[in-house]
Amino acid sequence: METRKLGRTGPAVSALGLGAMGMSDFYGPADEAEGVATIHAALDAGVNLIDTGDFYGSGHNELMIGRALRDHKREDVVISVKFGGMRTPGGGFQPVGVDVGAAAVKDRLAYTLRRLGTDYVDVYRPARLNPAIPIEETVGAIKEMIDEGYVRHVGLSEVGAETIRKAAAVHPVADLQIEYSLMSRGLEERILPVTRELGIGVTAYGVLSRGLLSGHWRADRELSVGDFRGHAPRFQGENLDANLRLVEALREIAEEQEATVAQVAIAWVLGRGDDIVPLVGARTRERLAESLAAPRVTLTARVLARIEAAVPAEAVAGTRYNTGGMASLDSEQ
Repeated sequence: METRKLGRTGPAVSALGLGAMGMSDFYGPADEAEGVATIHAALDAGVNLIDTGDFYGSGHNELMIGRALRDHKREDVVISVKFGGMRTPGGGFQPVGVDVGAAAVKDRLAYTLRRLGTDYVDVYRPARLNPAIPIEETVGAIKEMIDEGYVRHVGLSEVGAETIRKAAAVHPVADLQIEYSLMSRGLEERILPVTRELGIGVTAYGVLSRGLLSGHWRADRELSVGDFRGHAPRFQGENLDANLRLVEALREIAEEQEATVAQVAIAWVLGRGDDIVPLVGARTRERLAESLAAPRVTLTARVLARIEAAVPAEAVAGTRYNTGGMASLDSEQ
């Protein structure tokens, strides 16, 4: 597995990371045993970056990762944690935003360390910006945790260029986590130039656009209770039909490359720069194995041009979150 560095100051990580969210939440019921087996398979394949959030499954995701890593050397794994999402006992989100104040940084980190069974987190990041809490306060508190040895690096998530600059003025930032795929290219114009100017890496989630670019999605797929895609605009009605037509155009190119749609979509993100590390959200060993073959897909300039013509950003139908979700993204403002 090729390695890449998360920005100028971050750790060396595998060129593909594993996003563990779907093993606990947001995509309907998941098989915990299969999730643990998938984490083990990823580690065996050379993947050393695992991304989670303390609010994924209200702590379940961290507990599962802790169990999966019990027999592995801690220094061999880079754990990235988002914090701040406020849940309800019924599994929903509280409407008051994210809690990323200085006290919350330390309090939530304490629980994260216990659930993961570790004494430090490699990259710690607020899940979203809270406009009422200066990013300088949040990053300053994470810096204190770095000084005390509980955190190694500062990360950010879904924030815009101005916020990135403010955060980096307090402490070096290893990486920005943000959605990036053929269907979600909003960071390219204003955000990516700033991360590159400041030497900040990008960990790209949603590289398969929540499954749309997997090549396995069907228009008649029935979604289970708890699968947020049942309310996501890109998966609704005419939007879904339009987006699946783009996928079929991509499939034609993928078949010519003797690859799957998912592999080509991941390879496209990998090719956007050595400062970008795609996170694959595989929930099973089968899907993981498919994703891990993506780095072997070679995309020539001619093929890249065809791919971008087949899936032009302006042709994607629907926003990546609903109205409320989009409003919470500093990166989209």
